[in-house]
Amino acid sequence: MNRRIKAIAVLGVVALAASGCGGGSTTNTASSKTLVVGVDLPFQGSAKDASDDTWNAMSLYLEQAGGKAGSYTVQLKKYDDSTAAKGAWDDATCTKNANDHVANANEVAVMGTYNSGCAKLEAPVLNQAPDGPMLMVSHANTNPGLTKTWDAGEPAKYFPSGNRSYARVVTTDDIQGPAAAQFGYKDLGVKKCFVLNDTETYGQGVAKTFADEFKKDGGTVVGDTSWKKTDANYTALFGQAKAAGADCVFLGGIYDNNGGQLIKDKVAVLGDNTAVKLIAPDGFSGYPDLLALPQSLGMNITFAGLSTDPIKAQGGVPAKFLADYKTKFGQDPRTSYALYGVQALQVILAAIPKSDGTRKGVRDQVFGGAGVTIPAATAIIGKTITIDPATGDVNAKDISVEVVKTGTDGKGTEAYLKAWPVSG
Repeated sequence: MNRRIKAIAVLGVVALAASGCGGGSTTNTASSKTLVVGVDLPFQGSAKDASDDTWNAMSLYLEQAGGKAGSYTVQLKKYDDSTAAKGAWDDATCTKNANDHVANANEVAVMGTYNSGCAKLEAPVLNQAPDGPMLMVSHANTNPGLTKTWDAGEPAKYFPSGNRSYARVVTTDDIQGPAAAQFGYKDLGVKKCFVLNDTETYGQGVAKTFADEFKKDGGTVVGDTSWKKTDANYTALFGQAKAAGADCVFLGGIYDNNGGQLIKDKVAVLGDNTAVKLIAPDGFSGYPDLLALPQSLGMNITFAGLSTDPIKAQGGVPAKFLADYKTKFGQDPRTSYALYGVQALQVILAAIPKSDGTRKGVRDQVFGGAGVTIPAATAIIGKTITIDPATGDVNAKDISVEVVKTGTDGKGTEAYLKAWPVSG
């Protein structure tokens, strides 16, 4: 599902619309008002391909939906939360974007962000927006603290108004991390794992949950430390893993943070990924640059959702949409998060027709009453999606395990391996 084909460019603002998104009956009578949905993603650096394809998928969905969400015209507006210098999401840019969302009077909701750390900066600003709170729905944030009790003050500190306004359509790292550990211990048979994190919010969280579960399952964590993205190489770090007898390495973090060098040095010091297993979370998923590395072959990556391949295999709405996407853009989406971007958009578009067209009105449809449900027959991932109005979390708790292998075209590909069962 990941190919190194340049994405087709689209305009920064797409005046496209949606209807029939499974949000229930329309209660507002009429309006010619145009509402804006911000799309807040890192469009530069290693995540550019994934962000471009997510934008393209959302744009195509709206185009096919015919121009309306109920009686409202809906526009997408692109916000880049990365910088060229950093090549990844940036704290100051995320903060600026949050204020820009609020300043755009017609903007009623935000789809994003991709990175949990960025969401933690934006969520409290959007929560205090005039005529708000402003709804934020992420397709990719997996850090538990955005919706659950986790670190100090979480999640209350992201909702200073006292009312929640953040939701997501993927599950969280208190599920993803343990699933990766269970897969390593039970399926791969590893017993001694060297655990790394990239020092960021997401990486620290998923590394901790992996390590805790791995020990609970009976494994030994022979190292628990971090890597710095500014380091020229990591041979000394993996030398520690070798000395400790590690048969497994877990990379808690994102590929943007010098992940390519990290993978190269792991293989150089510890051997290929059949000798010492390499496991990473979804922060390493959907990167063509990673797949181009010979050293990535055999690497296992978890994804906090359903991979594109099994979604396509279901047939129906998802398969048709993916076929239409390939026809228009000449390729499959290079990230499974592209479909989840559309899924998050479906939640927003389901809320709009039932609202009065204000930020508060849109938010209240998701966080009031029964919340928003997208039926399986229309959900872009092919299963019923319900947002819990008490928390903003989604009912679907899916984890996919993928493996990097050589595709039929001779290039690296992220191949679906199996779904990992999630209890509770």
